[in-house]
Amino acid sequence: MGAIIQNLRQSFRLSYGQKLFLLASVPLILACAAIALLVAFQSRMLAEREIRQLENELLEAKKQELRNYVTQARNGFYFIYGAAAPDDDEAKTQVAQILAAMIYGEDGSFFVYDYDGTNLVSPRRTDMIGRNWSGLTDSAGTPIVDPMIKIARQGSGYLSFLWPKPSTGEEAEMIAFVLGFQDWQWAVGTGVWIDDVLATVSASRAEVQARIRRTFLYIGGITLGALLVVFFSGLAMNLRERRLADAKLKELTQRVFDAQEDERRRVARELHDGISQILVGVKYALDITKRRLAQEDPRAMDTLERGHEALTGAIQEVRRISRDLRPGVLDDLGLGPALKALIDDFEARTGIETTLETVVFRNRVDQEGRIALYRIAQEALTNIERHSGATEVTLDLRGHRRGATLRIEDNGHGIDPDKVRGQRGIGLRNMQERMDQLGGHLRILSSRSGTVIEAQIPLSHLLPPEEGASTSRPKASA
Repeated sequence: MGAIIQNLRQSFRLSYGQKLFLLASVPLILACAAIALLVAFQSRMLAEREIRQLENELLEAKKQELRNYVTQARNGFYFIYGAAAPDDDEAKTQVAQILAAMIYGEDGSFFVYDYDGTNLVSPRRTDMIGRNWSGLTDSAGTPIVDPMIKIARQGSGYLSFLWPKPSTGEEAEMIAFVLGFQDWQWAVGTGVWIDDVLATVSASRAEVQARIRRTFLYIGGITLGALLVVFFSGLAMNLRERRLADAKLKELTQRVFDAQEDERRRVARELHDGISQILVGVKYALDITKRRLAQEDPRAMDTLERGHEALTGAIQEVRRISRDLRPGVLDDLGLGPALKALIDDFEARTGIETTLETVVFRNRVDQEGRIALYRIAQEALTNIERHSGATEVTLDLRGHRRGATLRIEDNGHGIDPDKVRGQRGIGLRNMQERMDQLGGHLRILSSRSGTVIEAQIPLSHLLPPEEGASTSRPKASA
């Protein structure tokens, strides 16, 4: 089970390029989504406000049309109504006939109810004439006749309800204008269906929805285009970085090969110029000693002594070469004693006064840190010997809260400013690369009065006190 979970984790583990793409694309997607939602919300709110305004304008136009119809109808029979008494049945009949004849359009007509709810005029629905319709409601339960009578008693007003259209027989929403004839206690009015208004409003809402969908599609297309730009830009950058990395890797590999060849050349030269010549001298001394012993020459002991001294020198030379390649004291006693042995040999070889100041902290630098700091010290001393012209060198090694720092200071004539600013030689470049590999820092300060090299390794390369104590010998330091 654990293996399956581990395999799943390995399958879903993202590469650096994928993480970079997600880091660039996820905020872009979220931002575009937020913009799309905000635009849709604002568009919907604005469109809804405009639609309501359009609906109100259309309804107001319908209401004004109704008012005009009723006003024109009243003007047509007002000369009868104005001169008639409240109980003038003949005048009422004339007015009712006039209203019944006022049929307009495909569905328009006038209706009349008395205040008791009895229908007096209904040219489109003659079956309703003469019957009391008090309490009548539409299919939605909205009262019709009673509110009309109430509006008429108050003077005039509008009422909305559902009513069948004569032309289709289907129920649709109607707006009616009702006017009260108080002397006769009549509610006179007419109505228009507003299904065309509702259709216009519905079409407007559908257009808004389509516009919002198009906006979403546009934003989605822009987002997709941006993602493609990010993807291909990242791909191009990745390919470019990979080419640069390959070039740097080739350059680094070549430099490693060159360093190996230089080291082999140096070791070969030292073997040839040093040990080989010494051993040849020992061979000649032994040959001479052999001949003199055969001749019983008393000088045989002198040549034997010279051969012995030469052989001792060869042993010391082998030890020196071995120490330069990999000092055993670095592994056995720690960084401090290894640096002490290094500067003793340096001082004996060059005559440059060299001192080492160190704070003993129980061999707490790990293996990688020891090697890096030792090689930096070795490289720095080599540069001092070859190029600086210094007479005094000081090495300072100490630990602190941020890690450990090796400081190398000389009183020579300094380093070429171009090399300090970036055009560094192989030695300085090797120092910098060792620090970069450990996550440390290398600082070089140079002037005509001398040079200071500071190499600092982070705290992660210092072992815990108990671990450092357990892996060191009693007199180990650094």
